[in-house]
Amino acid sequence: MNRICELFKIKYPVISGGMVWCSGWKLASAVSNSGGLGLLGAGSMHPETLEEHILKTKAATDKPFGVNIPLFYPEQERILDIIVKHKVPVVFTSAGSPKKWTSWLKERGITVAHVVSSSVFAKKCEEAGVDAIVAEGFEAGGHNGREETTTMTLIPAVRKATTLPLLAAGGIGSGESMLAAMALGAEGVQIGSAFAVAEESSAHPDFKKLVTSLGEGGTQLMLKQLAPVRLIRNGFFDQVEAAEKAGKTVEELRELLGRGRAKKGMFEGDLVEGELEIGQVSAQLNEILPVSVIMEKLIHEYRAAKEAVQSGKFDW
Repeated sequence: MNRICELFKIKYPVISGGMVWCSGWKLASAVSNSGGLGLLGAGSMHPETLEEHILKTKAATDKPFGVNIPLFYPEQERILDIIVKHKVPVVFTSAGSPKKWTSWLKERGITVAHVVSSSVFAKKCEEAGVDAIVAEGFEAGGHNGREETTTMTLIPAVRKATTLPLLAAGGIGSGESMLAAMALGAEGVQIGSAFAVAEESSAHPDFKKLVTSLGEGGTQLMLKQLAPVRLIRNGFFDQVEAAEKAGKTVEELRELLGRGRAKKGMFEGDLVEGELEIGQVSAQLNEILPVSVIMEKLIHEYRAAKEAVQSGKFDW
């Protein structure tokens, strides 16, 4: 066992991303039942919806699970009260200062991890008292750090900046990439895209099918004037690209984005006008599989890659 497994009381140091419109109770419980730590994505849930998903997750697994909370969420206090009420053991926070809720959560017995995109923010996490850090490179899907630092560059920098348990995220969808991240100083991985297209993901089947058809270059970081987000190229993407090239203002871009674009794309399956968030690793994903198979494959690949490195006998 390593520190990530000990901290979260899990078999494998694998955490699923708390992805909007993908990470519901079916996905979270399946990841936890398969030996990892499943997360619910509170960013796309009203408080009452989150409470329902927490209860369903508890009914579907007796293993630890957690909730991911973007710190720009408008109903944070209600969300946090529900998490405490139902004794959710783990919270991952992102998109904001780790100082905001870490002490409050830890005082109530909750283990806290925070997502960062730089070693500077990693140091702030340690100062804030978090239990673990997720260092996410800009290969990741969805919202990204403005630094645009790749995972391979970010992990060793964060490892030097902090002694806390460290998870790598961004561009990790195989056992080989998991081994590479751990060789650079991570003690576990957080995986988004590969679980976003799992059978248990709440994403729309058409979105999953599209993701599994993507090749290299099928995603790109956009909306940098607002908040950088990695998107699949589609009709909405083209509108954003044209608006940015035309020098549209932040207000005009925000109006173009509107409300509910991500829900329209990933949850409702509008592949033309919807906002379709997924990581670069999507180019390696070509099947829609159950979580149990994804986890089994991941661990098998990791062990085989580790043995190959140790023996010097590669068979890629």
